[in-house]
Amino acid sequence: MQHVNAVAEALDLSFFWYAVYTRHQHEKTVARLLTGKGFEIFLPLYVTVRRWKNGDKQLSLPLFPCYVFLRGPLDRWLPVLTTPGIHTVVGYGAQRAMIPRSQIEAIRRVVESPVKAEPHPFLKCGDRVRIKAGPLQGLEGLLLRKKNIWKLLVSVEMLQRSVAVEVNASDVERVAWRRDNRAGSLLEPSPLYLPA
Repeated sequence: MQHVNAVAEALDLSFFWYAVYTRHQHEKTVARLLTGKGFEIFLPLYVTVRRWKNGDKQLSLPLFPCYVFLRGPLDRWLPVLTTPGIHTVVGYGAQRAMIPRSQIEAIRRVVESPVKAEPHPFLKCGDRVRIKAGPLQGLEGLLLRKKNIWKLLVSVEMLQRSVAVEVNASDVERVAWRRDNRAGSLLEPSPLYLPA
């Protein structure tokens, strides 16, 4: 029965959402305008405190900067594309990318819950990362995940041995790989080290 429901959902395009890419800091305006045009809009926000010269200020900012999610009939794209502040509908070539309702509902559950949510760079297992804060700040390695625990894999290539240390995913940043100009091959970004 669950498989039948999944197939029915896949065939019913009203179950899918789309993402529009907006101008910088135009998400709220675009969401308001599209709502006025009859589209179902989802603009997930989070609350943050910013420090200004005259004191702290609480702001409500988009969880996905420059993106607004919408659902509506597929034959109504002209009103979307002519909305001020929209650059494009996210897609692959001429094909608009559909976002399953389950993913939007997962984000909706996060923003409606009492837990603190904030934007975070997309990371996946195997990414080369660097620790940004804490006692291991500056350490680089490969990001691993075992069950619900993120780990940094540090290796000694010559010995073909590795050590895995538990890390907080919010404390790591992706590191760009550098290219060896002589051979045209990819190399590790830099040697592994601990800050002095």
